[in-house]
Amino acid sequence: MIKNALSGNPSPSRPNPIPGCPMAAAFAAIGGKWKLTLLYWLAHGECHFAGLRRRGAPITPKVLAEQLRELEADGLVERVETGPVPAPVIYRLTPYGRTVLPVVEHVRAWGEAHLEHTHAETVPGEAMSCAAAIA
Repeated sequence: MIKNALSGNPSPSRPNPIPGCPMAAAFAAIGGKWKLTLLYWLAHGECHFAGLRRRGAPITPKVLAEQLRELEADGLVERVETGPVPAPVIYRLTPYGRTVLPVVEHVRAWGEAHLEHTHAETVPGEAMSCAAAIA
């Protein structure tokens, strides 16, 4: 756990699991079950933790917090405290985080094609929807 993320202090970047390997660095930063989805949702606007939690119903609060901490540690997401505790915390993409959006959009578009290719059912409803392209 990265304790600096909890206190609002800038988090140190996480080490690359295979030093010098760009693929390992990319997967460490945006790999994980929910990171691309979180980046996609945050591309459409900043959101409180509770809002992300409601939107991502199958994500447990523990995993959501871990994924957000890792995205923050890698400089892709920033955590903005709106006042003294227990004020809500807002999460938003950093300018550096916006640089990964073309990758997120390509993965989303490929996933859409994959759903069609495999004749998979899509889940109706706004909460889990990832159908809209990132502008």
